[in-house]
Amino acid sequence: MKYRILGRTGLKVSVIGFGGIPIQRISEEMAGSIINTALDLGINFFDTARGYTDSEAKIGAALKKRRKEAIIATKSMARTRESMAADIQTSLETLGVDYIDLYQLHNVKDEAALEQVLSPNGALAALVEAKKDGVVKHIGITGHIKGVLIEALKTGQMETVQFPFNAVETSGAGELFELANNLEAGIIIMKPLAGGALKNAGAALRFILEYPVTTVIPGMDSLQQIKQNALVGEDQHPLSGDERKELEEEAGSLGNAFCRRCEYCLPCPQGIDIPTVFLLDGYYTRYGLQDWARERYRGLPVKAGSCLECGQCEEKCPYGLSIRRMLADAAARLD
Repeated sequence: MKYRILGRTGLKVSVIGFGGIPIQRISEEMAGSIINTALDLGINFFDTARGYTDSEAKIGAALKKRRKEAIIATKSMARTRESMAADIQTSLETLGVDYIDLYQLHNVKDEAALEQVLSPNGALAALVEAKKDGVVKHIGITGHIKGVLIEALKTGQMETVQFPFNAVETSGAGELFELANNLEAGIIIMKPLAGGALKNAGAALRFILEYPVTTVIPGMDSLQQIKQNALVGEDQHPLSGDERKELEEEAGSLGNAFCRRCEYCLPCPQGIDIPTVFLLDGYYTRYGLQDWARERYRGLPVKAGSCLECGQCEEKCPYGLSIRRMLADAAARLD
């Protein structure tokens, strides 16, 4: 396994990390087997989140006897100092650890959310305090909107940045890569297979590792996936012409039916959070997390079925998506 330094954190992380979303749907015993196999194959970076139901608990249980071999990253959607402090404590208890290597502000998606977490009583203040106390070693941020992440990095307070990047989603990444490297912020790549849309995992991962990233965190829920993905971290041979062509063709085919969560479609006159609907629908269709996706979908104040087909979203979408049809399809699955 190859390793890279996670920016100015100084942490030495495997180029292939472990994304903690899919283990929600498997047993604790199977999760333990998968995580221990990952460690055996050199994967040492494990990413989870407060919002991933029992993912923290499963990762913590599996790493109990091998804590020193692992670098644990988790994250919270908390936006206030008080709620983040509570989530940090919950994460420590759920993971069963004395400290967390990297704690991230999760899915900061617009300027208002960024201003809130950076305010004196915002979530960042709790992370800074936890870092002083030694229970959090490093602080990072995650999100889908690159412009917001760029502004967050410019504060100089984020040691890492995590965002989606893959053969489909490359727009705007160059500036973020350059700024992160200039500021010595570690770069963590999520959604490397475009939510499962890209079928050749090996080629998709090697495509990303051609860029100045630190670690890539595909979600894995089988021993076969662990072994196949770990091989990419051991042998990063260049993409063949055929593999590159295949990725380009897949990216092209997805271009008319794939939400990049740029949020240009918002606001919806009916109040539908269109990108979140498509995100949850992706978990439903690609990750097999039907119950998890439906539960979170039920929490949305306005459902996809409220669409009146006014078409304003499609006029604003830079990718020409058939959003009205896609919302109807999502509603049929999630409502």
